[in-house]
Amino acid sequence: MNLEAIRSVCTKLPQVTETVQWGDHLVFKVGGKIFCIAGTAHPSTASFKVIEEDFVQLTEREGLQQAPYLAKGQWVFADAGSRLKPEEWKYYLEKSYYLVVAKLTK
Repeated sequence: MNLEAIRSVCTKLPQVTETVQWGDHLVFKVGGKIFCIAGTAHPSTASFKVIEEDFVQLTEREGLQQAPYLAKGQWVFADAGSRLKPEEWKYYLEKSYYLVVAKLTK
């Protein structure tokens, strides 16, 4: 999935903000909390939060690994060579969003 497709999925979700952080990373937040970090260099990369079961399953797949600095929080890093299909990208990005929303204070 390319950066524009990732951006399209993330920005369609309610109350999402988008910023550039750490020099060249597009960061998507809800309630001030990050749910997706996308690299702006080509080819595209992205990190997103998953549940424990998905973390184990996904990090065993080619092109997916534990996200540097974020693996303890069950974040997955996907590179352009990942075998995620577009519908899987959409599912995991949305799931990451809802995992973060669930932890926000009312």
